[in-house]
Amino acid sequence: MLDLKITGGHVVLRNEVRRLDIGVKDGRVVRLEDSLADETAAQHYKADGMHVLPGMVDAHVHFNEPAMGHWEGFATGSAALAAGGCTTYIDMPLNGLPPTVSVAAMESKLKAAEGRSKVDYALWGGLVPGKLDQLEPLANAGVIGFKAFMSEPGGDGEERFQRVDEATLLEGMKLIAKLNRVLALHAEDEAMTVMLAERAASSGKGGALDYAASRPIAAECEAVRQALLMAEQTGCALHFVHISSAAAVELIHAAKAQGLDVTLETCPHYLTLTEDDMMNLGAVAKCAPPLRSKEEQEKLWNALAAGQIDLIASDHSPSPPELKQAENFFKTWGGIAGAQSSLELMVDEGHIKRGLPLPLLSQLLSLNPARRFGLYPRKGEIALEADADLAIIDLNHTYTLKSEQLEQRHAYSPYVGRTFSCHVSATFVRGELVYNHSSLVGARVDDQGKWLRYSSRL
Repeated sequence: MLDLKITGGHVVLRNEVRRLDIGVKDGRVVRLEDSLADETAAQHYKADGMHVLPGMVDAHVHFNEPAMGHWEGFATGSAALAAGGCTTYIDMPLNGLPPTVSVAAMESKLKAAEGRSKVDYALWGGLVPGKLDQLEPLANAGVIGFKAFMSEPGGDGEERFQRVDEATLLEGMKLIAKLNRVLALHAEDEAMTVMLAERAASSGKGGALDYAASRPIAAECEAVRQALLMAEQTGCALHFVHISSAAAVELIHAAKAQGLDVTLETCPHYLTLTEDDMMNLGAVAKCAPPLRSKEEQEKLWNALAAGQIDLIASDHSPSPPELKQAENFFKTWGGIAGAQSSLELMVDEGHIKRGLPLPLLSQLLSLNPARRFGLYPRKGEIALEADADLAIIDLNHTYTLKSEQLEQRHAYSPYVGRTFSCHVSATFVRGELVYNHSSLVGARVDDQGKWLRYSSRL
């Protein structure tokens, strides 16, 4: 007998959408057939008329534990992801105290996560000055890869995550190449952004568009060029996070065509918000790199449709609301809180409005991140023997997002007030229902999200 069967849905496979029934046993997909009507199952979910997508694999979130859970924590952040159809996430190493730059720090983070995450998770380690000797132990302990900042990440205190200097970046790349891991990079040229910010301050400029002008596309491209040169010298696999411009995409795509092992992500906010939204909404729409113009946004969509973007991640980076309040835009905390809306935004804007195929969007949201970061074939697509990580989405359900619907720690988002043309109806993690319509389902302790150590094949 099956543990679960899902019937009547349009199943989004790697390269096509088919009307199929799904059978689940012991957390894995064991049947994909035209009909399972005559099969018995302990649970039956009727998905008639809806689409069944692989659960999103969000490779870029900031759940700030240990010690900073009042910003965002595993319980609330993962609840938001579950409500948005995400079934696996990879947590970034900064903002927690201590940041994940040693095995001891990683163990502290795992302790904070244990039994509290609604969905499965993996961890990034950090590449920072003075901690090169920790890269191999962290890799052996199971981190997915390493994250470094080429510009200042912000934050206070001696324990804060440090920007990587050029010598550490080069040596770190050499070590990470030997460890067969990926280095994720926040690519903005520090010298350029500092100079432009100081120039704005000296002129008394402190508005949203002044902030955007201080972090231009040129700063992103300059850092990308430098990192690509180092990758060519070291053989290190690179992943560029939250790329905001088509110009940077072109640089990375050209390097890939020349044989470099390099990928890039963009984020829903760059594809659905512009600098005008940053000006109108305020710091709730502040991020780094900043939102760009409508014209630049269209160029990014064109690059996505052309297959030049590898994956989409939320870069969910919230803070307490008071840190978003300041007269000078430069002094407010930068970070978009949008984990719950990523899948719906991409299906709404990308598929319903722009006509992009669901398999393409699913590859960007699920398959490609799973493959890039060592979670495939267990994660990333609906296939036999893969984990039954599923997002049931209704493409005929229109709703307007309200703050009280948000499951994250602080109920603000630049998408509050936005009308969506689709809605996640249910989310399954390894065949367990963790979200149903507008309510989270309390899973048993042994059914909570599980930590995924790095593996070339789980």
